[in-house]
Amino acid sequence: MTTRTEKMTVSPVIPAMANLLLGGLWTLSVFAGWGLAAFCGREESPESCVDRLIVVSTLSGLCAFIAATCTVIGLLPPLMRRYPEKSLVLVAVATASWLLALGVLYVGGLVGR
Repeated sequence: MTTRTEKMTVSPVIPAMANLLLGGLWTLSVFAGWGLAAFCGREESPESCVDRLIVVSTLSGLCAFIAATCTVIGLLPPLMRRYPEKSLVLVAVATASWLLALGVLYVGGLVGR
């Protein structure tokens, strides 16, 4: 009796789109003013809110830089063809880093509010 084992593969389009959406959400939250609208209260002065969000955005930006780097390296065609498992691990690390960047931004915005 022979057993047949098939490897389940994930299309690189799915994690690439997830990373693109998470990166877009982070970018709009930091640079398009979504963070200011979400985390600045009416009783708080605009200067203190902007100062707080600059600190939070900088900390979050470190995670976003790691995420963007892992996404680009993980989706390079030569790496994907030769080492698909390593490429998928890099893209998974990128997804986790995007989630961490958004989490830092969200928690940092709420703590100061």
